[in-house]
Amino acid sequence: MDLRQLRTFRSVAELGSLSKASDRLRVAQPALSRHIKLLEHELRVELFTRNGRGMILTSAGQMLLDRTSGVVRQIEQVRDDLQSIKGTPSGNVVLGLVPTVSCVLSAGFARRIVERFPDISLRIVESYGGHLVEWLHRGEMDLAIIYGPSTDLHLSVQTLGRDDLVAVGPHGCGLAQRKQVDIGWLAAQKLVLPSNSHGLRVLIEKAAARKSLSLNVSVEADSFRVLTSFVEEGLGFTVLPQSAVRTEVAQGRLEIADIVKPTLSRELILAAPADRPPSIATASISSLIRKEIQSLADDGLWNIRLAAQTERSVARGKRSQAK
Repeated sequence: MDLRQLRTFRSVAELGSLSKASDRLRVAQPALSRHIKLLEHELRVELFTRNGRGMILTSAGQMLLDRTSGVVRQIEQVRDDLQSIKGTPSGNVVLGLVPTVSCVLSAGFARRIVERFPDISLRIVESYGGHLVEWLHRGEMDLAIIYGPSTDLHLSVQTLGRDDLVAVGPHGCGLAQRKQVDIGWLAAQKLVLPSNSHGLRVLIEKAAARKSLSLNVSVEADSFRVLTSFVEEGLGFTVLPQSAVRTEVAQGRLEIADIVKPTLSRELILAAPADRPPSIATASISSLIRKEIQSLADDGLWNIRLAAQTERSVARGKRSQAK
């Protein structure tokens, strides 16, 4: 196996097509096909099932992808770092974002990357925290902004701040006039919330349990965009970060109120693989993330309580991994 063959294999596996892989790698299809055939011949297994819809990984192909994708990315990053030493940061960076962060951060941040680091190719992946953590461990992702707690993740983590949660209701529900509600008021309402496995749901359930209250959940959905659509339809109230519904509130489609007694908030962390140093490009993206969040907070676009000392948060995260 050589690096060219493994890069070809990974691209075809991710895209499911030789033609799409050819466009990404800028290599003619016959050459890519030859790489795949040589790899299959060397390994003595079929890596793909070929049909009219494209190329689908076999079980052997899936195993090879799982075992090698992180290694290939590390080799590519070494090459990018060597090229970056004499000039501006360059290379590919994969950044994972949970949906409620992506809706606030993605567009403006991507534009800033293009302006500041034109030689960095940024790929933003939106998914739930559990998936992002798994991809970080497998080496398929360089950075991810997820919700804590940061203990027991076995990742290098930096605390970015705490994101306060608010009660969210439909237009005309009266939340805007109330301005504040407590957990008792929430427990008395019909709620639309994520499923029990979701970190946000766990947080709300624990807050209710401490007051010996039970929640009246009428509908569950693990997509915050689906949750907000349910709220707009009048199916119930929900709980989300204020930043995630800022646009809908400004448009008069939703109303919000602070949650007090107790205040509900979530730790926001920047996570990276703990078993390898970040590339120069990744470190540049990491630094810019903190500046972008600071800027959003200063402009009132993100109601986040920023961490006072990020470096101390990093040390805490590393100590937690050692336990």
